Amino acid sequence: MVTALYAAFLSLLIIYLTVQVIKQRRANLVSYADGGVEELQIARSAHSNAVEMIPITLIMMGFAEFNGTPLWLIHIVGVAFCIGRVMHAKAVLAQTFKLRKIGMILSFLCLIVLAVANVVYLPWSNFW
Repeated sequence: MVTALYAAFLSLLIIYLTVQVIKQRRANLVSYADGGVEELQIARSAHSNAVEMIPITLIMMGFAEFNGTPLWLIHIVGVAFCIGRVMHAKAVLAQTFKLRKIGMILSFLCLIVLAVANVVYLPWSNFW
C-alpha cells in the first residue's frame, strides 16, 4: 500500500514537531499549555496544524488508493502533500508567512484532489 510510505514520512515530521514542543517546554519550564511563552506557542501551533491536516489526508489517500485511483496520482499527491507540510512546518517555526501560505495552499489542493479522486473512483456499482 503506497499510502503507508507517505504515512511513515509524515509520522517523522510529527515526531520532529513534537520534539520542538518538548524542547520549548523544557527550556521554559512549562508543564502544560503554553505558559504564555511565545516560542512554545509557535511550536505548538506548528505541531497542532500538522496533526489536524495529516490524518485526514492520509485517510483520504488510503481510501483513494483502495478505490483504485491510479498509483501515479497517489504518488503525486503524496509527494506534493509532504512538501507542503514540510514547507508549512518550517515556515511556522521560522515565522515566515510566504512559505506558510504556499505550504497551506499545497496541502489544501492535495486534500481537494483526494476528495475528487475518491468520488470519481468510488465503486458506485457496489452501492446498488
